[in-house]
Amino acid sequence: MTKLAIGINLDRCIGCHTCANACKMQNNVPDGMLWNRVITEGCDAIDGAVGEYPNLTRTYVPLACQHCENPACLKVCPTGATYKDEQGRVEIDYDRCIGCRMCMAACPFNARVFNWEDPQRDGDFNWGDARVPVRTRGVMEKCTLCKERTDAGEEPMCVVCCPTHARVFGDLDDPNSELAQLRATKGKNVHILLEEKGTKPQVFYFDE
Repeated sequence: MTKLAIGINLDRCIGCHTCANACKMQNNVPDGMLWNRVITEGCDAIDGAVGEYPNLTRTYVPLACQHCENPACLKVCPTGATYKDEQGRVEIDYDRCIGCRMCMAACPFNARVFNWEDPQRDGDFNWGDARVPVRTRGVMEKCTLCKERTDAGEEPMCVVCCPTHARVFGDLDDPNSELAQLRATKGKNVHILLEEKGTKPQVFYFDE
């Protein structure tokens, strides 16, 4: 079995949004939409802070599809457009998506976006990797773990472009992989989002 995933070192994340922009360029994500975004923990605004001056803290949390082991989105999809593949990734078959948005409602991580209109892109041309399918109006989109790249043995673009090396990509089912060893050795310093929801996210966060 294979279970591809990403571990994110929150101590190294500087909130530069390079991952979000790299993802957008790689995957031809339309204007006004992001598959991968960076939020500020405990704040409603980007680059906010928690506490009262001078005792302030700020923690950036990169957020995208968590490629859950027990995905809520898959259970509610009426057409089977949302599926979990042999690499452990949660993917969308755009040809089967009917735009009902049930998966969007079911996802506890708000990790999907919907094409309400014909997608618009700055320059009016497709800028992404030629291997990435072009999505149309009326379908859902989300992080694919850069399926086209990872199928070819390459790392996701967000991992490649992170300037602080805050992201580690690998196979959680391979005990010799850096990712699996990180999760095993970091112990209590490993966190997953909304654990109480029972979706068992494969993406995890850790501290130094």
